[in-house]
Amino acid sequence: MTADPVKVLMYRHRALCERAVDPLEIAAGLEAHGVTDRTAARFRHRDVFSLAEELYARVPRVQQDAAAEEPLPAEPGPVPGELPPYRSVRGAVQLLPGAVCAAAVAAHESTAGSTSLVRTGVDAAGLLLAVLAVRLAVRSGPLRLRRGAAGSRTAVLWVGWTAAYAVYGDWLLGQLLAGGPALPAAHPRAAVASAVGLACAVAPAAWCAHWFAVRGRRGLAASRGLTELAARVRPLLAGVTLVFLGAVAALLAAARLAFGGAADGWTAGAAATSLGVLLFLARLLAVHGFPRAAAAGIGAAAALEALAPALVLAARLPGLAPLGAPVAALAGAAGPAAVPAAACTAAALGLLVHGLRALTGACAHPPAPLAPAEAGRP
Repeated sequence: MTADPVKVLMYRHRALCERAVDPLEIAAGLEAHGVTDRTAARFRHRDVFSLAEELYARVPRVQQDAAAEEPLPAEPGPVPGELPPYRSVRGAVQLLPGAVCAAAVAAHESTAGSTSLVRTGVDAAGLLLAVLAVRLAVRSGPLRLRRGAAGSRTAVLWVGWTAAYAVYGDWLLGQLLAGGPALPAAHPRAAVASAVGLACAVAPAAWCAHWFAVRGRRGLAASRGLTELAARVRPLLAGVTLVFLGAVAALLAAARLAFGGAADGWTAGAAATSLGVLLFLARLLAVHGFPRAAAAGIGAAAALEALAPALVLAARLPGLAPLGAPVAALAGAAGPAAVPAAACTAAALGLLVHGLRALTGACAHPPAPLAPAEAGRP
């Protein structure tokens, strides 16, 4: 048996692997050629499907109809000893959300002496531009889903909820705990620093995702089995999560200094930081082929955030006062921001634990698509 036994199958079944649309097709083809789980064990895999996953990841796919598909931006391949440069144009796209969000805040402040109708129009335009900037940033570069992978509308809804709660949730929960809000006289107070900091965090999220993808493909190329690949990928995932955690915390701290928010307490910063890490891990899982897990993680955080004000409102009904006691105790001890901080931290830890298992598979690190100039080379 050679040092890398899977290479034997790579060459023997290369045509099958190049044209397969998923690992199941490769597994079916291997079984048709007489490869069983016992045979897979000789190649250091627990079963045929595990073996098919590695073959699917290591053999580049042949483009059946390149003209019919929109080409993806060429990602750098796993070149040993060299980290490909991050493209400046793509990096500029990732900077758009932060720039647009900061400009929207500045435009809002400039309308201080205007009528409410003008301010509402300016705020609506700023919100729309910010959403479009975020949409553009996550649909290009390292944060883009694989070709053929459909985004979940449910996940988009959960992301919208958690983002809205990060901006207005603390104010709303505080008002509910105090017996309000007194509508329509109440004026919502937005967490501007959190919004700007999280928008700026899209850029380091893209860089971290790019770094993880490159290192993951390099680890797959150098690994001789799934056990060795897992040993290489787990420290990468933990490391890139810590790097992003530091980056988003620094950006949020800078935003709090620039736009105010220090009076909200440390829990407000912790809540926004945990949300940033949650969204990063969810997008990383979705990019590497696990959108359902990503949606489940964000959905769990959104459900916990929605449960808190629901319990406070339910406690106002006769005989149901004890329902709001846990939320009131948590908010009384650390402020209303403790609710999203706990919810997002728990969900982020869950996604990290899941990622330490899911992202160690060969299917999570497919070869980078070839650039047009390289597609015709042998």
